Amino acid sequence: MVQFHADSAFAPSTCHVLAGHCEQENAITCLIREAQEEAGLHIERQDVELVHVVHHVDKAGDRPRMGLFFRARAWSREPELREPDKCTEWKFWDPAALPDDLVPYTRVAIAKIRSGELYSETDWPA
Repeated sequence: MVQFHADSAFAPSTCHVLAGHCEQENAITCLIREAQEEAGLHIERQDVELVHVVHHVDKAGDRPRMGLFFRARAWSREPELREPDKCTEWKFWDPAALPDDLVPYTRVAIAKIRSGELYSETDWPA
């Protein structure tokens, strides 16, 4: 997971998994590109599996988003801080002992992944 700077535009002072937005590419190609750009990791397409989808709204009035969570069964290289203007460090966490300052929908997704659930919804207005 990565720790964002206090002045980050997205989720300041929180932890989040490696993530990004697709740029005219499919989701797995996006994951592979973002892993390289953000952390210097090399992931092969055949080592990726979809493990969860979360449909979430960050705050009231925001556009809904679909978060696709993939598991990389293998990768090469150690994570390195490639965006020091946005992030402070990469760190591995035990899924059973996550940091308190984790992005909320990410916490939900990790809990659902651990229980084998493929889909969840978070923060929808009542």
